[in-house]
Amino acid sequence: MNSPDRELRNEYLSRINLVLDYIEQNLSKELTLEELSEVAHFSKFHFHRIFNAFMGETLFQYIQRIRLQKSAALLLNRKNEPITEIAFDCGFSSSAAFSRSFKTFFQMTPTQWKKKMIDQHNMNQKERNINQDDSKGWKENIPRTLYNLDILSDHGRNTMSEKKGCVVVKDLEQFTVAYVRYIGPYAGNNQLFESLFGKLFSWAGARGLTEQQDAKVLVIYHDDPHITDEDKLRTSVCLSVPEDTEVGGEIGKMPIDGGKYAFVRFELDTDEYTDAWNWVYSQWLPTSGYLPDDRTCFELYPEPDPEQTDGKTVVDICIPIKPM
Repeated sequence: MNSPDRELRNEYLSRINLVLDYIEQNLSKELTLEELSEVAHFSKFHFHRIFNAFMGETLFQYIQRIRLQKSAALLLNRKNEPITEIAFDCGFSSSAAFSRSFKTFFQMTPTQWKKKMIDQHNMNQKERNINQDDSKGWKENIPRTLYNLDILSDHGRNTMSEKKGCVVVKDLEQFTVAYVRYIGPYAGNNQLFESLFGKLFSWAGARGLTEQQDAKVLVIYHDDPHITDEDKLRTSVCLSVPEDTEVGGEIGKMPIDGGKYAFVRFELDTDEYTDAWNWVYSQWLPTSGYLPDDRTCFELYPEPDPEQTDGKTVVDICIPIKPM
């Protein structure tokens, strides 16, 4: 990685550090994605992906872990303070919610933890060493490094680098798409997408819309899978259409905002799409000199190459961007 790349990554890292400090200073408060993305000066839609790429865990996994680890320390340092007060000080809404989360993470209740740690403190060193293995389970929940080293290392590479073609930055004019939308899990489900595209192209073919020159075929993922429950994820398969196209029933219509986009081309197997998106956010974007913008991301599917017989799909991952 050359020096300009390192400087650009450091700008992203500096923004992540602002958020980590803010979380630490405000653990007792309710922390929202909107609030933390403003601290980082990132779009709220993209911030969660960027945080996950740098930290190796989602934003709210990180907040929950820091709250639980702080509460564990406070249980020992404030031996006479009610557990409920410690729960509130660490941002939990009730002692019941705190106890459930604590037991899931540490594999024991707060009371059991407190007693165990005090007992271990009173043991001699040899006995403590014997009993250290008892707490390995919860320690496995803690990431091994603070930052994702694949992002920060000069030599860090992701296998997606080998599957990536060119990256092109260009301006798009606003255009309109007709779509069929699905709500639910979709990862790796080829049959689902074949069915959705089948409905869309059957509708479009009957209206002569599949014969358009320069028609765009795309997929939009409206929700971040790190945030939204699987059964609530919204996905739209889309075909560009004239603005005045009439739609109804299962077929909807929406505009795609114009502006500057990065087009990152990949050749992917069915199970590689998540890794490709992660590569864009963790490897390309932090060294690009751009920030993600508040517009829709999408996958754009070029006209298939009839000579391509390896079963892979060519796709452009399209990220709206603005200068840093």
